[in-house]
Amino acid sequence: MHLVIDGYAEDTSKMWDLELVRNFLTDYPTNLGMTRITEPKVLEYNGPKVEDDGVSGFVIIAESHISIHTFPYRKYVNIDIFSCKSFDHDRAAQDAKDLFGLEEIKTWLLDRGLEWLDREQGMAQTQEQRFLLRSNGSNGAGSSGSSGIETGAGANLDTSVRAEGAGRPRA
Repeated sequence: MHLVIDGYAEDTSKMWDLELVRNFLTDYPTNLGMTRITEPKVLEYNGPKVEDDGVSGFVIIAESHISIHTFPYRKYVNIDIFSCKSFDHDRAAQDAKDLFGLEEIKTWLLDRGLEWLDREQGMAQTQEQRFLLRSNGSNGAGSSGSSGIETGAGANLDTSVRAEGAGRPRA
């Protein structure tokens, strides 16, 4: 399971907070029932283009990894939670929204490596996902619930994945 989160906020102060990112990457794997196997690596990046400046953090977990990249001058953050173990992706999206005080988020949920868990089950799920994508098209409109979390079908998808969320990150 791979949860991709794009978030936007007017108040970018938390996007500059290295300790906030470090503490999240230290504690959050346990909150998801996962096992952190490295200390988080968190650093501030100041590149040749100021709009690329921000904080990046990464932690390896036994189940895969969690990464955060902030772009305060763009008022944008992206978070990836990648795991071979299922987790509450709705809760994780809300936790990310709360962590950075995000006003809007878009999420994509990708099922990856299904055929390696149980080949027959994985192939059946992959075929079902392909059928759904073909029958629904690949550019469905998103909708926002009361939480402000946008979900829907993504555009330009490889038909071997299921995605939630719509649109591209604003640059």
